[in-house]
Amino acid sequence: MKEHNGVIILVADDDLDDQFMIQESFKEAGLTNPLHFVNDGEEVVAYLKRQGEYSKFTGLPLPRLIFLDLNMPRMDGREVLKALKSHPEWRRIPVIVFTTSHTEEDIIRTYDLGVNSYITKPVTFEGLVKIIDTIIQYWLEIVELPVV
Repeated sequence: MKEHNGVIILVADDDLDDQFMIQESFKEAGLTNPLHFVNDGEEVVAYLKRQGEYSKFTGLPLPRLIFLDLNMPRMDGREVLKALKSHPEWRRIPVIVFTTSHTEEDIIRTYDLGVNSYITKPVTFEGLVKIIDTIIQYWLEIVELPVV
């Protein structure tokens, strides 16, 4: 098991099965960093603002890596990305779009909005573990993340 400098990871995905699979793949990859889940874009903003049920995180560091699904209710991933990248503090948080969409339009639009990586969700658990392990290696072992 490994934890990388207490880096908190936020995952925004409305699919509970995907949340479970992501959580299990992090465990399988041996990562013990705090992993927090939200169900839609409005919850991402509430989490970062420490509002409502997320006020319990007041005083704790913001996440230093965000996994963002594109197709969520209430506020989709594109809207979240726009909000994140226009906020002076949040814009430094690396965002990985992690979605089932592989349309060229979504890829181009999210990079135009400032996403750091665009990854299409794999169809198998083994594929998911491999991707998560690669993401961990890159974003938590190689890259220097900014403090937010």
